[in-house]
Amino acid sequence: MKRALVLFAHPCPESFSSALHQRTVESLARGGWDVDDCDLNAEGFSPVLTEAERRGYHDYPANIEPVRDYVERLRAAQALVLVFPVWNFGYPAILKGFLDRVFLPGVSFKLVDGKVRPNLPNITRLAAVTTYGGTRLRAIGAGDPPRKCVTRAVRYATRPDRMRYLALYDMNRATDAKRSAFLTRVGTEMEAL
Repeated sequence: MKRALVLFAHPCPESFSSALHQRTVESLARGGWDVDDCDLNAEGFSPVLTEAERRGYHDYPANIEPVRDYVERLRAAQALVLVFPVWNFGYPAILKGFLDRVFLPGVSFKLVDGKVRPNLPNITRLAAVTTYGGTRLRAIGAGDPPRKCVTRAVRYATRPDRMRYLALYDMNRATDAKRSAFLTRVGTEMEAL
């Protein structure tokens, strides 16, 4: 069976992000995926790259020891789905910390003659489900770092056959109808991932 690793990054269970997370997990399962549901906050993931980890960053395979379980979960997946809100035009710290600590040399990339090469060929599907407090125009004005990180950096490391970036912009003024329509869209897209 194909496995999807869902990385969820929001501390509040009553949040709209939590509803998106639940819809994502349920819809992936309906679509035939075995879901490894990684709620980073609930699991107590530490986003802090320690001094020792930074000093040993390029020492593969020893570099993976502090996060071995997460590396194994990432390597076991054929889909990677990130569910998060955009805060201050970036990821929540816990998700950024996951990328800093788990997307390591020898894991998400390898250096070949000094050049970065992708190293997660097992990930054939990549998706992000997110919300922005501001409008799409405001996000573009700020360069939209979360979108670029997913659609460029994470995509480069994985080289997926299919990629989706699902964003609800202007969340601060979203009506119940707009949120409901986005939940429906997320369900449809994740079931078809």
